[in-house]
Amino acid sequence: MPIYEYECRGCHHEFELIVLHDTVPACPSCQGQELERLPTGFAIASADISRARAKKAKAAALRSKNYVDAQVAEEEHVREHMDESHGPLNRKK
Repeated sequence: MPIYEYECRGCHHEFELIVLHDTVPACPSCQGQELERLPTGFAIASADISRARAKKAKAAALRSKNYVDAQVAEEEHVREHMDESHGPLNRKK
């Protein structure tokens, strides 16, 4: 069972997929099927490969944290706006 790495051309999500004879690859993020198969690294551990993988994982975690922070900030902004626009009706006594 080969494992391939793909990047979705629609949402740019990178993922790995075990491909069987009847597998139709699709992006797990957006379900798109326009994928680019990426060169797969061999299962060899070297210092350079380990550093590259750690850097990639750290960048993904940072993007994820920034996304969550932006969502929280937007939710707080909406909540504040709703409190201001609805006046004392929304406020608890």
